[in-house]
Amino acid sequence: MNQIGFPLVSLAIALPALGALLVWLTPASQTRVARGFAMLSALGALATAVALVARFDASQAGYQLVDSVAWVAAWGLSYTVSVDGISLWLVVLTTLLTPVSLMASWNAGGAHPRLQQALLLLLAGAMTGVFVAQDMLLFYVFFELTLVPTALLIGIWGGDDRRRAAQTFLVYTFAGSVVMLVGIVGLYQAHGVQTGIYTFDLATVLASLQLGAVQLPLETERMLFAAFLIAFAVKLPLWPFHSWLTTAHTAAPSSGVVDIAGMVIKIGAYGLIRFNVQLFPQAAAWAAPAIGVLAVIGVLYGGWIAFGQRDMKRILAFATVSHLGLIVLGIFALNPQGLSGALLQMISSGITTGALFLIVGMLAARRDSRDVQHFGGIWGQAPFLGSIALVMVLASIGLPGLSGFIGEFTIMLGAWISPVLGWTYVSIAVIGVVLAAAYLLRMFRLVFMGPPREAGAPLRDANTLESLMLGVLLVPTLVIGLYPNALLLMMEPSVQQIAQQIGQTLASR
Repeated sequence: MNQIGFPLVSLAIALPALGALLVWLTPASQTRVARGFAMLSALGALATAVALVARFDASQAGYQLVDSVAWVAAWGLSYTVSVDGISLWLVVLTTLLTPVSLMASWNAGGAHPRLQQALLLLLAGAMTGVFVAQDMLLFYVFFELTLVPTALLIGIWGGDDRRRAAQTFLVYTFAGSVVMLVGIVGLYQAHGVQTGIYTFDLATVLASLQLGAVQLPLETERMLFAAFLIAFAVKLPLWPFHSWLTTAHTAAPSSGVVDIAGMVIKIGAYGLIRFNVQLFPQAAAWAAPAIGVLAVIGVLYGGWIAFGQRDMKRILAFATVSHLGLIVLGIFALNPQGLSGALLQMISSGITTGALFLIVGMLAARRDSRDVQHFGGIWGQAPFLGSIALVMVLASIGLPGLSGFIGEFTIMLGAWISPVLGWTYVSIAVIGVVLAAAYLLRMFRLVFMGPPREAGAPLRDANTLESLMLGVLLVPTLVIGLYPNALLLMMEPSVQQIAQQIGQTLASR
């Protein structure tokens, strides 16, 4: 039992899983009851995440609120979950997006509603597990568990190309995760041979590496770094591993795409920080310039292709590729500014991109089209939708006072002063930021401004349920933009700890 005597972290994983079971056991005719079970479990998980924030000691680095139970002790396996300043807010974001995803599934309707809600809850539980797993093999198990519900959500309730999108997602991410498993086993073996202790516990392995009890030859460290990098580059995805993402985003249903855009792809960025940068600082510093090049290409490529699209979902999908490139640039700046900015940008883009995908789904349901040429003048017909869309667009392009600005700014600052990147990377990435403003404002202008392009009845504004979903996402967009220290203060000790270790590594080169 942890220091507070109650397994809060485990509860955040268990509640969505329990909710999924209750939803599945509910008779098919009792749709309202199933929805009630689903929402209660999701809200319970959100309340648990809020309790984690309340009990978290912001002055301390490292893992807190640890729940640990021996699993297969002879092999060094345990069920160990915890949070630190890097994972805490990602858990909160996951539990915040889950009720929104459930409400989106109610709004969209469709076949097999109980199965859809159960899969959304299972996905939420698995994602929470990824962010809190301290045992490396447990991390892998949760990492793999996110694949099945995501693929099923796309394949069953997605658009016209849903089967190909689901298969592409599953094949890409599964292949990458198998390579990561090889890296986990390699690290486990190296620790056991050199210390006599065979363990998958991440904190133990990290301490052994930092204290020199385990010393990896440079070639071995780079090979292990590459094994984890492949998995997370695909999951993220980093250019040129991005092709599954645009297909999956375009085909995914409105409810599923909130989680896919908001959190599933953030697992890759989290993994880069937790494993690649934290465990292998020397290899990270060696690879940073090359990875920075890929990140900058992703920023430019995503922005350029997004500008030429007419399908609103494809615009947002390529925008996501561009935003993720910026996040990777911040991570491999390898300093506190870059790492903090990347974490903030992960959270901000999860909220704003999820909101924009929801709005696109609402508009497409009303007009049976996602083509920007089929809209126009929507603000006059649906002012609430237009107002929220404008706020989310401005947040996505980094307007000061909204959530996207501080993350974007600190990433640029971190990359500029980074000893392994520098002003050249920033100068090129800024072009992508300008492109983001161009294609997102263009989309907003074509859809919401000017005269209506389609004859017929006016397009109705958001109903009560839709307004509630968007309102839930609007609040953190404003709060993070106006008071980013609420997040930064809890991140800082953990981020500083990683950055200090990297600084020592760079100084010794």
